[in-house]
Amino acid sequence: MNPKVDFFFEKPSQWQQEYLFLRSIILDCGLTEELKWGVPCYTFKGTNVVLIHGFKEYCAILFHKGALLKDPDGILIQQTENVQAARQMRFTKLKEIQTLKATIMAYIFEAIEVEKAGLKVELKETSEFPMVDELKARFEKDQELKKVFEKLTPGRQRGYLLYFSQAKQSKTREARIEKYIPKIFEGKGLQD
Repeated sequence: MNPKVDFFFEKPSQWQQEYLFLRSIILDCGLTEELKWGVPCYTFKGTNVVLIHGFKEYCAILFHKGALLKDPDGILIQQTENVQAARQMRFTKLKEIQTLKATIMAYIFEAIEVEKAGLKVELKETSEFPMVDELKARFEKDQELKKVFEKLTPGRQRGYLLYFSQAKQSKTREARIEKYIPKIFEGKGLQD
């Protein structure tokens, strides 16, 4: 156990018992406990394997390379259609976790084997993400914006492409593009 992570398990939460039980299961698998993104993250030789997090409706463990796991029980969930590598195992009751303890451990051990083998998730190229017509039109009018956008890191480009495409109305997509043009020219991503 890492004392830097204790605060997460000590703070009041509707999932406190579930978190503590998940912690014991994961530590029994021989992983190193660290604090990353404000949540407990468990690593194998410095690589992220699984983390614990919670939401209003459920708590979960997230496998960083869950897309590579076999998932014979069909219990891994892709959070959104845009998540490429990570997969969640969700829980709503302590009893559920207790019942699935052996299964959870089997998935963790498989995730460790994925790391030992050095496997990587094949991520889609940025060019494979759809570009909304409003951004294409803007690039046609402003070649400088297009050049600057293409110099952004692939992750920043994907972030913008996904964000712009989530708007249902053309007017909203145009407003989003307009709002973020200054950040694009600064070489920054959505969250920078």
